[in-house]
Amino acid sequence: MAEILDERKLKILQTIVKNYLETGEPVGSRTISKNTDLNLSSATIRNEMADLEEMGLITQLHTSSGRIPSDKGYRLYVDHMMEEKEKEVRQMQEVLLEKEEKMEQLLKQVAKVLAVNTNYATMITAPSSKANKLKFIQLSRVDSEHILAVIVVEGNVIKNTMLNVSDDLDNETMLKLNILLNTHLNGLSVEEINLALITDLKRQAGIHSDIVSEVVDAVAEAIVADEELEIYTSGTNNIFKYPELSDNQRASDIINTFEEKQMLTELITKSMDDEEERGIQVYIGEETPVSSMKNCSVVTASYELGDGMRGTIGIVGPKRMDYERVVDTLKTLTSQLDKLYKKQ
Repeated sequence: MAEILDERKLKILQTIVKNYLETGEPVGSRTISKNTDLNLSSATIRNEMADLEEMGLITQLHTSSGRIPSDKGYRLYVDHMMEEKEKEVRQMQEVLLEKEEKMEQLLKQVAKVLAVNTNYATMITAPSSKANKLKFIQLSRVDSEHILAVIVVEGNVIKNTMLNVSDDLDNETMLKLNILLNTHLNGLSVEEINLALITDLKRQAGIHSDIVSEVVDAVAEAIVADEELEIYTSGTNNIFKYPELSDNQRASDIINTFEEKQMLTELITKSMDDEEERGIQVYIGEETPVSSMKNCSVVTASYELGDGMRGTIGIVGPKRMDYERVVDTLKTLTSQLDKLYKKQ
């Protein structure tokens, strides 16, 4: 049906459905004129509405009143909306996959070049988001007992959650729930989704308050999801170039730390916690939070790629490392990474 409607009729139908869902009042030509960018006269809008009514997409309760959507109109609106949202999510996933593959290649190369240029061991993490906010929610009916909630948060992280429902929800109810949740939750962090807001949402959802509760739980889980850090390393053999670190046990402990990566994650987490704003952290000897690196110095810097995405670069070497050169290298690299990422 959507393909037999021209863009003008489709936009008028969408405006009627949205306004009716929000107000529960019939929608007239003046409201449509105010809420669209069609720049049409009231007479032209009324003619278009008459055509929509003839198609069975809208109906008029009383002669003098505006129009409301018919079941057929709701169906077309829902199908078109879902098609657009699914297309948006699909495109987002394709772009993210392509960027992730390019980013992995880039970061591995950065770690390698950094190790060669400094003669130290290096590490770099893939960017992750630490302060996500919700971008949008898409609820869609799977069958009479299930709803799929697609949740997109900052950094374009997508999480799909299947919800069980006790009643088969009609199109109007699904639309109202989508509008309710997106209107109140989009752009919020976990801290901002407080009890008062949830209580108000559940009140407005009425008999479907349980669905609101499940969606809010899924949103919180998606926002605070603690994904495992992806860490790329290079140059661990450079450790043997420094006598104070090349002792069999010391070198073995450091190399194991790089290979197992769990303690590197703790180091990176610590450096990010220490860093109130973008900058460089230097840990010397006992200051280093990793026990196997107490005879080393570690210099870390963060890079930011927008949308709250941040990663960490680290250089590990002897306490007599060339600090000035390392710091200058990291400052230059964080700036270059930002530029390189924007070209991906």
